Amino acid sequence: MEDVREKRRRIVSEIEKKISARSEAELKEMRRQAVDRLFEFANYVEARIALLYLPRNPMEMDIADIMARSYERKKVVVLPRFDKERKTIRFYKVDDPDTHIIGKTPEDRGPDPKKCREIPMDNIDIALIPGVAFDEKGSRIAADGGEFDRLMGKLPVTTRKVGVTLEDQIVPQIPMESKSRYVDILVTDKRVIYKI
Repeated sequence: MEDVREKRRRIVSEIEKKISARSEAELKEMRRQAVDRLFEFANYVEARIALLYLPRNPMEMDIADIMARSYERKKVVVLPRFDKERKTIRFYKVDDPDTHIIGKTPEDRGPDPKKCREIPMDNIDIALIPGVAFDEKGSRIAADGGEFDRLMGKLPVTTRKVGVTLEDQIVPQIPMESKSRYVDILVTDKRVIYKI
């Protein structure tokens, strides 16, 4: 019997093929549509403090446009800082992504604690959660090594956990591991999907 990790690798491979078959112009337009839909989505519009992420995989939604548009709408933008040794997560308000983000590799990038103000986790209204693949039940495959699963487990129940992705990255079913967490809502270039 094929194990969960192998099934997840196969799903990612199939999505990579689907994405690579599209032109850059087509992908850019699809991503723009997904971001537009996010900014029409009432939960995001009403949120004052938004937790974003720094992508680690090219198939995860780039958040540069989301971040810029969030600043334009006077939202407080927060990024997580993961301490792998202590297994802790802290949240920092990022006012300027050009000077407040440190780290050279995707795995090490995060807010600079010396330049950013720490934000209590309970203040976060909405959290965008990265993913390479999602299903309609809120399952996901990501490149974050389980850090966002731990993060989602700590966020208040009232904090909406949202995946922003392309419709091409929605699959019928993702096999989940025991520690995996689910997003509440998916926003794609075609629709908004509430976890059922």
